Amino acid sequence: MMDNLSSATEFCLLGFPGSQELHYILFAIFFFFYSVTLLGNMVIIIIVCVDKRLQSPMYFFLGNLSLLEILVTTTIVPLMLWGLLLPGKQTISLNGCIAQLFLYLSLGTTEFAVLGAMAVDRYVAVCNPLRYSVIMNSHTCIWVVMVSWMFGFLSEIWPVYATFQFTFCKSNLLDHFYCDRGQLLKLSCNETFLTEFILFIMAVFIIVGSLVPTIVSYTYIISTILKIPSASGRKKAFSTCASHFTFVVIGYGTCLFLYVKPKQTQAAEYNRVASLLVSVVTPFLNPFIFTLRNDKVKEALRDGVKRCCLLLGD
Repeated sequence: MMDNLSSATEFCLLGFPGSQELHYILFAIFFFFYSVTLLGNMVIIIIVCVDKRLQSPMYFFLGNLSLLEILVTTTIVPLMLWGLLLPGKQTISLNGCIAQLFLYLSLGTTEFAVLGAMAVDRYVAVCNPLRYSVIMNSHTCIWVVMVSWMFGFLSEIWPVYATFQFTFCKSNLLDHFYCDRGQLLKLSCNETFLTEFILFIMAVFIIVGSLVPTIVSYTYIISTILKIPSASGRKKAFSTCASHFTFVVIGYGTCLFLYVKPKQTQAAEYNRVASLLVSVVTPFLNPFIFTLRNDKVKEALRDGVKRCCLLLGD
């Protein structure tokens, strides 16, 4: 516990409850998830860069999404693994906490913007295929990605700044495995209601705002697909959107529960589960969602493996 007049300069992350044996099991599970996340998303980035069949806007956005997934999970998981392996050593400085929260929220916001851009890309591909190469040219794609990254990082400056203007004098024990904003606000001796309400409005604007073009795009996409006379044509059109749609449902579903709520300081157990879905499970699933449901990516992977085997054989 701390003096009521002082603010924490270092936080002790309590991580996960349970015995040390349970912590070792969790360490093994999360280390496996993290390793597969890094390997799978790096493979996607590499094949998108080197395979000519994947030189299109859809895969350019996918490469950026994979990079974001690597960065999001790397912002959270290494410190979490350290805490599971060495209990009582999971401490983070105030500046480290600020940096972690800012990177986590900024990268997540950028990811939403990229997902929205991917939805619009699929809309143009399905509903306006003759003008697709003109509308979604390389200049447009690069501009959209740059704006997405800028928006993601600029939009989170004030929320993080506002969070750390409070005095954290109740304790320096943070009941989470990373610097979660809701648990930080619980430690504040100040009145946080107004700030929490503003953060709620901003979360609605960012998450729901980026979801709107996705909903509108898929409304037109589904309407267009249903008008295709042949079953094979409908299946082919839907297959180009299935991976992105699956990822949108998982990603937005978890984040809506985690951030779009008036009260930021809900139960730590709820926060831990939702945060695990966002920072560990979703990045882990990304390579499987976009490879198992995409024929071009699977072909590129098979050819890449064959070339590697031939090189190793020589």
